[in-house]
Amino acid sequence: MIGGPLFRGISGGEKKRVSIGQEMLINPSLLLLDEPTSGLDSTTAQRILTTIKRLASEGRTVITTIHQPSSRLYHMFDKVVLLSEGYPIYYGLASTALEYFSSIGLSTSITINPADLLLDLANGIGPVDKHTIEQGDSTEQEQKLVRDVLISTYDKNISPRLKAELCSLDVNNYNYTKDASPRKNVKSEQWCTSWWHQFKVLIMRGLRERRYEAFNKLRIFQVISVAILGGLLWWHTPTSHIEDRKNFAYTYTISIKNMEGLLTLKLPLDLGYIAMLFFFSVFWGFYPLYNAVFTFPQERCMLMKERSSGMYRLSSFLARPFGDLPLEPALPTAFTFIIYWMGGLKPNPVTFILSLLVVLYNVLVAQSLGLAIGAILMDVKQATTLASVTTLVFLIAGGYYIQQIPPFIVWLKYLSYSYYCYKLLLGVQYTEDDYYECTKGVYCRVADFPAVRSVGLNNLWIDVFIMALMLVAYRLVAYLALHRVR
Repeated sequence: MIGGPLFRGISGGEKKRVSIGQEMLINPSLLLLDEPTSGLDSTTAQRILTTIKRLASEGRTVITTIHQPSSRLYHMFDKVVLLSEGYPIYYGLASTALEYFSSIGLSTSITINPADLLLDLANGIGPVDKHTIEQGDSTEQEQKLVRDVLISTYDKNISPRLKAELCSLDVNNYNYTKDASPRKNVKSEQWCTSWWHQFKVLIMRGLRERRYEAFNKLRIFQVISVAILGGLLWWHTPTSHIEDRKNFAYTYTISIKNMEGLLTLKLPLDLGYIAMLFFFSVFWGFYPLYNAVFTFPQERCMLMKERSSGMYRLSSFLARPFGDLPLEPALPTAFTFIIYWMGGLKPNPVTFILSLLVVLYNVLVAQSLGLAIGAILMDVKQATTLASVTTLVFLIAGGYYIQQIPPFIVWLKYLSYSYYCYKLLLGVQYTEDDYYECTKGVYCRVADFPAVRSVGLNNLWIDVFIMALMLVAYRLVAYLALHRVR
């Protein structure tokens, strides 16, 4: 992990190498580096500069500011620009810098790192010898005199030659585009790397980062503890049909005549089981939503920097939420496995797998809504507030707490993915032709149970399709919202 204010992460030198590597990903023709070796030991600094030197030898231009390089680093430079209080005092080959200053009477009689001599001259300190070392620092007036001499000498010797070289260049040899303005139209952008390469790098970065978040010890403890607590609560829920549950397995059929004369299946049914299914839809509808809300607001600075550098297309950045897909099902699967069997739901492997798929489907839709909210607002506090209001509306309109919603706001439940998840979980457990013993010796249709009748058990494939539309629509909204980030 790179780390941050609350997490130590890697060292400063490693962060420098990460930032350089990040810029190198797009294979730039010009690389600007601001003090890439500051604060590093000599060995690490040489490794970084060796890599930069190799990049330059492959046809790139690398411009870097380096303060007090070692002699080994200095001899790796091709050209050197030396500034003194903003004025150039030397420009040319690094190997001829000492020769130039010797030609104007600023040579040293002792062996010295060339970079140290240049830095002394830039600060107005003349070449050192045994006498000046014993004498001590020069006065401010002497330093100003040295700087004035260097600046005037540059203007006399080097500046005219550079201007002559620039004026003699044939501008027709350079392929300038007619529109050299900053990128305004995405269609005119020329990318050094393919979309797939950008997507692959981003998704690998996302996976490496997300594994720390998805398998955080606190999150694992939170989910597992809620699952065990929920399983214990529903395991000990009192029910008037406990004897029926012991005496009749779900695979047994009892021949009883209903009004239409059809064979029906006798099932134990209690309000506690309906509540458990609704808890499934609520917990895994809101938990991933709140986790996803923070994704884009927290990465806004990084997105703006990398996009402004032209590192990748915006569509490639969507690898970030796609990178969540392999890791996201782990905790919901563990949660469902624990509470499903502890709660005493239908002990059928196929029913269990279908219930798990519905929960995972609900997680993806909830995560998509969280990404959309975060991308639209790009502020953690505002996004959390909007998510709280949204989840509260979905909770009330989910079809469990309020079963007779007033007609003028009944449309709210059709916007709630928790409503569709709740309905699909009921459809997996029961069918309209199932019966349960509502009172002793009296059998009632499961579909007439109030908490079931409010959502129904038919048209389940339509609900699956609606959730698919929500999944696509929310992610599309997130993508469009990110276009506003500049």
